[in-house]
Amino acid sequence: HPGLAEFLAGAADTPVGRRPQPSDLAVQLYTSGTTGKPKGAMLTQGSFAVHLGNMARADVAWNRWSDDDVSYLSMPISHIGGTGWGIWGVFYGSRTIIERQFEIDAVFDRIELDRVTKMFVVPAAMQMMVRHPRARSIDYSSIRTMNYGASPISPALLRECVEVFGCGFTQMYGMTETIGTVVALPPEDHLDLDSPRLRAAGLPLPAVELAIFDADGGRLPAGEIGEVAIRSVAQMEGYWQLPAETARTIDADGWLHTGDAGYLDQDGYLYIHDRIKDMIVTGAENVYSVEVEAVLSDYPAVAEVAVIGIPNETWGEEVAAFVVLRPGMDSTPEQLTGFARERLAGFKVPRSYHFVGELPRNPSGKVVKKTLRAPFWEGRDRQVS
Repeated sequence: HPGLAEFLAGAADTPVGRRPQPSDLAVQLYTSGTTGKPKGAMLTQGSFAVHLGNMARADVAWNRWSDDDVSYLSMPISHIGGTGWGIWGVFYGSRTIIERQFEIDAVFDRIELDRVTKMFVVPAAMQMMVRHPRARSIDYSSIRTMNYGASPISPALLRECVEVFGCGFTQMYGMTETIGTVVALPPEDHLDLDSPRLRAAGLPLPAVELAIFDADGGRLPAGEIGEVAIRSVAQMEGYWQLPAETARTIDADGWLHTGDAGYLDQDGYLYIHDRIKDMIVTGAENVYSVEVEAVLSDYPAVAEVAVIGIPNETWGEEVAAFVVLRPGMDSTPEQLTGFARERLAGFKVPRSYHFVGELPRNPSGKVVKKTLRAPFWEGRDRQVS
């Protein structure tokens, strides 16, 4: 199929009633609402055009599309991950298969029957795929890149997926407000499964700037943790009918403050530690839940884990872990504590464990931690959003 540029080049010159302007609103997508109420991000025609141009200029193997590409979309198109992936397929002229919903057997069938070459999945979907009974009998040889993002992935799960699927992997970091991907970790950084770089979100795409700010708005040097900020022409105009929220998110210099805590290394790779609202303050120490989750995910009996802060009369907060065990396996708080103590500072080790059948998730696959926090913080001054 022709790509968008080729299609437009061959279009008729007949005047239309009104030519779209770069400032025209193209789509209004709502944020996932994992840390509060969903907000309508206003994305313009111009922003989408610039974003697609940035992607096209990222002349790297994982982002090269050809006439024989088959793109597979089974993620919700009510979120930027699904919408963005679908638009990429149109932009490059690939055959794009849009699934009504994510269903594992259908995914496996599509991969084999339609020879899917590119797909976007969230870590929760990757886990369901790789641990399905059919996982090791499927022919994945057509897949060139499996792109993943939207929520953190544990190193243990990523290693398992690389070993089973045997294709190229690209991690994508972005958000509704940035029209999707602005940072990517390419397949070559997935080759060494023991490399600390697997914990990185990746490098910025062309025309995307990254910065790390402290609580007072000062720029931080490489290696220091602060709030991740992004600046690009390809970002939202603002939140619909929420001027105060818009002003808090996009500062006077055009930096979009993500609400994510992270740092840049000396090579410019971005590492995400946590959502700032998910950071746990116990005593005078900061605990990033993603770090604790990554450690506990390496325990053989753990299928999934989510870490939150719950009230502690002495320390303000204490670390609590919600654990989903693998089918047919068992564990105890004492075993998990012993495992964690060998790998974490004492104040980061969970003080309590809650074994659950599943974790609450929104339609895009993100764990909704405010649902886990709510019973513990009900009636207290602290907000649980």
